[in-house]
Amino acid sequence: MIPENNERLERRGEEYDKILQIGNSLVQHGKNSDRVYLMNLNAADAPTILETLNTIASREHYGKIHAKVPRTFRTLFEKDGYEIEASIPKLYNGKETGYFMSKFLDEKRKVKHNASLVADVLKKALSKDTVQDIQYDEEQYSVKPCTPEDVADMALIYKDVFLTYPFPIEKPEYIINTMQKNISYFGVWFEGKLVAISSAEQYPEHYFVEMTDFATLPSQQGKGIASMLLNIMEQAMAEKGFITAYTSARATSYSMNSVFSKMGYKFAGTLLNNTSISGHIEHMNIWYKRL
Repeated sequence: MIPENNERLERRGEEYDKILQIGNSLVQHGKNSDRVYLMNLNAADAPTILETLNTIASREHYGKIHAKVPRTFRTLFEKDGYEIEASIPKLYNGKETGYFMSKFLDEKRKVKHNASLVADVLKKALSKDTVQDIQYDEEQYSVKPCTPEDVADMALIYKDVFLTYPFPIEKPEYIINTMQKNISYFGVWFEGKLVAISSAEQYPEHYFVEMTDFATLPSQQGKGIASMLLNIMEQAMAEKGFITAYTSARATSYSMNSVFSKMGYKFAGTLLNNTSISGHIEHMNIWYKRL
């Protein structure tokens, strides 16, 4: 995700989202996005996890609970007050529809602010022709996976680009830790200097991957770098056997929504007032593609 402006603002207090393993499921929650997010549901934890999510949200006075769940559990979550905001056909294991469902605890979270802008961004993105080949000056640019040796430079880019983010991605130790788990990072170097990065958050048990954490230094924005990153990410994830890639892009970002549309991704829906990026809780558009 890339901020639309180049404002350099002071970073807010370091209050990051917490990630909890509840049973065999993964849950994220925090004050910045003012929500609980069920990232990965294990079937053995349903339906009891619903009560846990409600308890966390009530205790912390959050305005929203968001959950990514397979079709099998759609009715269970609907009965608890969840609504479908987006859906991806065959997300789970290339067979079962995945639903992005939300329970709005604060009615204000259901208001689509900037509705005309959000509609225009989507209209323009959907009008883009699909790009068949990503070309760039290979003498100036190098696009490749990041390694632990790149972590210090990666952290500086994230700190420079994002005012706030759900996770401490501007901390080298966090990046190293996630590298050792389920996240692969990719970078673009311009004349030998790292200028852009992104990540692929992998769910191997379900054969899908989230393309996320796109950050480009202001001096290199508008040069097609996100497409370079997305192209190499898709190749790497396809080689690993992943079936579906998806992303959540700021619904007011002309650039990122257009990038995914041009790269052949399909629009799946909009998550209202969902994620804090650079100081504001944003609507997020879900896009997906078969690899």
